[in-house]
Formats: sequence, C-alpha cells, structure tokens
Amino acid sequence: MAKAQALGAGWNTGMVMRDQIIPGDTSSAAAPRRALKFEPDSAFQLELRRRVDEYFRRTGRRQRDCWQMYLKTAIILAGLAVSYLLLVFAAHAWWQGVPLAVLLGFAAAGIGFNVQHDGGHDAYSEYHVVNKLMAMTLDMMGGSSYFWHWKHVVFHHTYVNVTGHDADINLGILARVTPHQTRLPYHRWQHLYLWPFYGLLAVKWQLVDDVRRLITGRIGSHRVRRPTGWDLVLLVAGKATFLAWAFGIPLLFHSVPAVLVYYGIAAVVLGTTLSVVFQVAHCVEEAAFPLPLMGTGRIEHAWAVHQAETTVDFARPSRLMAWLLGGLNFQIEHHLLPRISHVNYPAISKLVEQTCRDFGVTYTEHRSFWEGMTSHFRWLRRMGMLDTRVTLSDARRPHSESAHST
Repeated sequence: MAKAQALGAGWNTGMVMRDQIIPGDTSSAAAPRRALKFEPDSAFQLELRRRVDEYFRRTGRRQRDCWQMYLKTAIILAGLAVSYLLLVFAAHAWWQGVPLAVLLGFAAAGIGFNVQHDGGHDAYSEYHVVNKLMAMTLDMMGGSSYFWHWKHVVFHHTYVNVTGHDADINLGILARVTPHQTRLPYHRWQHLYLWPFYGLLAVKWQLVDDVRRLITGRIGSHRVRRPTGWDLVLLVAGKATFLAWAFGIPLLFHSVPAVLVYYGIAAVVLGTTLSVVFQVAHCVEEAAFPLPLMGTGRIEHAWAVHQAETTVDFARPSRLMAWLLGGLNFQIEHHLLPRISHVNYPAISKLVEQTCRDFGVTYTEHRSFWEGMTSHFRWLRRMGMLDTRVTLSDARRPHSESAHST
C-alpha cells in the first residue's frame, strides 16, 4: 500500500497496520473486493502529527489515561446501573418505567460514545488490557467488540465514505445515502420514512447482525475471519450476558409484554442516538463521497486529506455536547487522531483547523447539531430524487451555505 496509507494505518487507526488488508490474499484476515490506495503525499499528516505532539509536550497533557475519562466512565456506568435497577426493581407504573427506559437507552449510548469507542480505538489507555476491557462494554450491551473492530476501526476508518468499501454507509435497499448507490423508486420518500428505522439499529445489531456475520464471515463486501478461541468465547458470553440482563432477569419480576415494551423503548432511544450522530458527521451535503480512479484502485487524495474531507464537525463550542457524545462532534479530529482520548479534542480542534487551512485542506463544521440534522435531511432528500445528477466534483465535495468551511 502507499506510504501515506501505511502511515495513516499505523498512526491514526491504531490496529489497521497489524490487520493489514492484502488484495488477492485469501489467507489474510480480511479483504475487500479490491484494496484501495491513497496518494503518497504525507506532508499534511506529518506536520499535523508534529504540531499535535508539540502541543502535548508544551502543555503536559496526557494523550491517554486522562483522569477526566476515568471519572466520566464512573458517572456513565453508575447512570446505567441506577436506571436499570430502578426500572427492574422499583418501577411499578408506566409513568415510572417509561422515563427510566429512556434514561437507560441514553446511558447505553453514552457508554458506546465514550467508554467503548475510546477503548476500541486504543485511545482510552496506554495499557492494552484496559483498552480491551473498555471495548468489551459493547459486548455487555449486546454487540460484539470483535466484529465492531473490523467494521468500524478497520473498514470505516480506512475507507470512510467510499461506496462499496465503507460498510457504515451501506443501508442496503432501505436507503440511498451516497451518489454512487442504486436509487430505488421508494427512496423518493427516504428523508421522511428513514428516521423511525434508525431506532431499530440497536435491535438489529443486538439480535441479528453479529449472528449473521458469524455464519457468513462477511461484513458488507468484506470477508472477515470468524472469531475463534477466546474471541468466540467472548462473543458468546457477551450475548448471553446481554440476554440475561435485558430479558432473563426482568422476566422474573414482570410480564412478557412489559419486558418487551421497555426493552423496545430503551433500544429505540439507543439506536436513534447512535444512528443520527453518525449520519450528521458523514452523510451530509458538505461531506465528500469519492470513488477510486477507474482501473487504478487509487483515491485522488492522501489518506489524511481524505479523512478530513469526508467528515464534518458539528457544535464544537458546546462543552455539553462534547461530554455527552464522547467528542464525536469533533469528528474530523477523531478521524485524524483516533488514538488520542476524546477528552483532548476540544483543546486541539483549533490546531487541527489551522493545519488544514495552512495546507489547503477543507475543514467543515456545522455550528450546531440542528444544522447538521437539517443538512442530513436535505442530503437524504437529494439522494432520493429521481432527477439527481451528481458530477464528479459534487461527489468529492458538495457544498451548503449552512456550513462553515476553511
């Protein structure tokens, strides 16, 4: 692979280097339909790394193992435990159960955004065992940290917004979210009907997706090695633990309809929150959706430039938003520096923005979460239109007056 991609894999995505994707090698752990290459110019990436390292040396801040992260973890886990215990053992009426189920869903999303996400990217701690334990909170919530690593850390972070390679932008026949996906007649209304489906995301990955991946050995167009040994034990144990606390224990105290209703409320809150935050960062008018050049399998830009121009920040001034979303409103910073704890993103965002400006790299943000939501709405409507015409420049960088670019 090109030098810039190798640098990006080793520095930015953490685990991609040792899980290298080799085209045509059936013995490799995973392979897309064709591995992509990026332009080898790494000047922007190297200078950004230098400035970031200098910032941490000058300020004495820690890139990982930050006390703020440990405190936040304790608070969110306590919120999850309290809301669950009250819902199962103390709530006796719907007006008590519904708010607690909603709170449980938000607490689970908070663990995903903050604890599991940093752990899965090796951004939580300098120690692998700590990162592994934090990543395993996803297994506790019914997902699979094994398959999440491949789908998100490897495929999404390497091939972000590249149709056919980034599994996170593949909604199947349900919706068209990139200019290069097939439009079906009912996509005309996707900007209206898709929102309720976002709520089913959690149910889908808790009860369906991981089982299908285990059977097929595939994530989208990519082959993945099925988990074996302790990876398989962890996957099965995680599913069993989730089923026990989500259904088994509540059924000892409540009726089947009640358990299903409150599980559904919590799952819909969790799924909607996770889905919308992702979509606002990538599936909006201002994000690029590049394709590899015909016949070469090469993306036009260097890896780091590709990360910045396929991603959009939102609500950067909001400390509350950054705290609740695990810094994922600083999505550009995350894609360029995913092995740095998210508690540092607000402090380094101006540095990242200035480096982008110095190298002529587009840095785009929405001033608020609402601006990002409306941009995603307009993008869904545009992608569902019958007469949508997308030029090559549109696919690389569609623009909107609602966003601020540098």
